[in-house]
Amino acid sequence: MSMKRTNVYADPEDLAIIKEAAKRQGISEAEIIRQGIHLAAMAHRVWDEPLFSRTFEGPGRTPSKAEIRETVAGAVRGETDSGTAA
Repeated sequence: MSMKRTNVYADPEDLAIIKEAAKRQGISEAEIIRQGIHLAAMAHRVWDEPLFSRTFEGPGRTPSKAEIRETVAGAVRGETDSGTAA
């Protein structure tokens, strides 16, 4: 991966924390700063489509605990009966 050099102003207290963390973790201060830049970039990224772009049909209400258990149990029985379970 190619890198591009840039200059930024940083709070001296933040730099001291980064220096201490780099020493403790055995990595360079630059690596910690690169990780921070990556996290900031991903936090502000605009995605091409929404995370939940599809809708699913359902009963229009939250299923009860008993309904969930029965659905899961039925799925497990179906797997066991068909011989696909380990």
